[in-house]
Amino acid sequence: MATPPAPQTPEQPAASGPVGVPVAPSEPAKKKGTLGKKILGVVVAIVLALFWRLGLPHLTGEAPVHAEAGDCVVVTGPENDPKVESAGCTEKVADLFKVVKVVDNTFDLDKCQGVADVALAQQLETDKFVLCMEPVKN
Repeated sequence: MATPPAPQTPEQPAASGPVGVPVAPSEPAKKKGTLGKKILGVVVAIVLALFWRLGLPHLTGEAPVHAEAGDCVVVTGPENDPKVESAGCTEKVADLFKVVKVVDNTFDLDKCQGVADVALAQQLETDKFVLCMEPVKN
């Protein structure tokens, strides 16, 4: 007559082998690809941060335009936060200006005196500059 097995406690693993044959405890599953996933996560975070800092303002049109002399631009928005967008010089839009001169590394609007009627200081990343402009009659 066989004796019934003793009830198992939570500390004892369930035996899966034949009765009376000890079962070796299984090794914990190795984490595969954990380092690769961490590296990928860091790379994705860096790409998103760079896109947010450098790419998003250009896609949404929030970055100021660093126009060259001879380019035409449209200026919109309030005086304390004007928005400058590139435009064709033949466009029929209000507030169209032709850039006469660009003065780099300054916010000094007086640099346009005697050169143009309108001066607008802008900053693009670390570049600061003044656009000296004349209104385009359309």
